[in-house]
Amino acid sequence: MFERFTDSARQAVTGAQTEARALHAPFIGTEHLLLALLDGGDATARVLGEHGLKAADLRVRLADLGRTPLDAEALKSIGIDLDAVREATEQSFGAGALDSPAGRRADRKHIPFTPRAKKSLELSLRHALRLKQKHIGSGHIMLGVLHDKDFMAVRLATAAGADIGELRADIERLLLSEAA
Repeated sequence: MFERFTDSARQAVTGAQTEARALHAPFIGTEHLLLALLDGGDATARVLGEHGLKAADLRVRLADLGRTPLDAEALKSIGIDLDAVREATEQSFGAGALDSPAGRRADRKHIPFTPRAKKSLELSLRHALRLKQKHIGSGHIMLGVLHDKDFMAVRLATAAGADIGELRADIERLLLSEAA
């Protein structure tokens, strides 16, 4: 399947890995594919921008989702000083000792695709075939990423104010105009 990928589609896949690493994710999800597509600098990225999607905003949302902040005030009320615990731990075990193990592992090892991200890439092929196109471009990947309302990328785009139906239609129009 990857032999059918255009350069922009390949960049989206490798960019998703970069995004996952930067966010210290233990996996590559549809949200990372969306971020990579937003940063692609091509017509697909332009259409995404026209729908109000911005990579920086989505990164902030993802970073916030990945945090499980401890309530320092609540801990202090029972005699635990979170800053003191963090400082003592880092003095004993090194900087970043309290970072999640999954996040540290993601910086060094292969990051797998989630089943939903794999499915979105498979769907990109189906969308290309449905549109009678022999290659898979970034727009086809975007259609795959937007295919299922349960994909994190769809939830993020919706939360950012994008109308998913209109976005799909605009991406499909773009693909058809590029093929003409």
